[in-house]
Amino acid sequence: METTALNKPLLSPKDFATDQEVRWCPGCGDYSILAQVQKIMPTLGIPREDIAIISGIGCSSRFPYYMNTYGMHSIHGRATAIASGLKAARPDLSVWIVTGDGDGLSIGLNHTMHLMRRNFDVNVLLFNNQIYGLTKGQYSPTSEENKVTKSTPYGSIDHPFNPAALVLGGDATFVARSMDRDVKHLQAMLLRAHAHHGTSFLEIYQNCNIFNDGAFEMFTEKSTKADEAIFLENGKPLIFGANSDKGVKLDGFTPKVVSLAEGHSADDLWIHDESDIYKAQILTRMFDDPRSANHLPRPFGVFYQSIRPTYEDMMAMQLEEAKAKKGADLDKLLRGNEVWNIQ
Repeated sequence: METTALNKPLLSPKDFATDQEVRWCPGCGDYSILAQVQKIMPTLGIPREDIAIISGIGCSSRFPYYMNTYGMHSIHGRATAIASGLKAARPDLSVWIVTGDGDGLSIGLNHTMHLMRRNFDVNVLLFNNQIYGLTKGQYSPTSEENKVTKSTPYGSIDHPFNPAALVLGGDATFVARSMDRDVKHLQAMLLRAHAHHGTSFLEIYQNCNIFNDGAFEMFTEKSTKADEAIFLENGKPLIFGANSDKGVKLDGFTPKVVSLAEGHSADDLWIHDESDIYKAQILTRMFDDPRSANHLPRPFGVFYQSIRPTYEDMMAMQLEEAKAKKGADLDKLLRGNEVWNIQ
């Protein structure tokens, strides 16, 4: 086996695959996501025993069985809480949370949002297929309005969550979006998520070909992708289209599509800045109905990234400060200041 200069074996994607039969429906987008995660893992230079993958409940949450690392198939909606405890106890580990739009945004929404504000250095992969796949096709928190499913035979009257906008509102420090069928882009976003020091949130459009086939077809099919999807690059103008002849500019706070063939130039366009929290919120809201008059392309890439101290780093500092105090008394600390004597 080939080794590095430190005599450690170089790992390959096969080293991250297990002997377990992969039990997803043939054609499910989860296969692609699993393959891309297995491809990027060897490039991280992290031993498998220092990687932990924590999942909740749902089709996506079978992930730990198929990754040759440590992991846990945990409780419905609580993967974020379990992963937080793990990271607090073992900050040296690379912790990945695999969840879905039902698991992470319905029963687990509260835990997801608290993870964003606490900013543990973990990576959240949220598979969004806009449906409950494991329980056979009920509508989910991200299903579009009027969605006809087994649980909404006359169409859903719920307004859907926008995952990227939701976590940005929870003060997430890294928010990005990719898709299962664009493997190069997905690999790039996985690497960006890992490189971020803090909680990274990566929404992945994932096709459920049994219960919600084609939900994201306009963004993945060759005939429509160039005109319907726009790929964000930091410091570059927002340009899209089959001939790169369209762009997005801001009219006040409103994004508008303009033609580069009709008098507009790249200098007129919106320049993407990953550190701009205000424009990031506008980007996440480019989520409109394709039939609207001001139809906008759907953004993919990193919406926002900022640096904020992580929970585990601040906790370690607090513990060190407590230990450094002379005459520190744990019993007294636990008792607190509000004590009284009963005569």
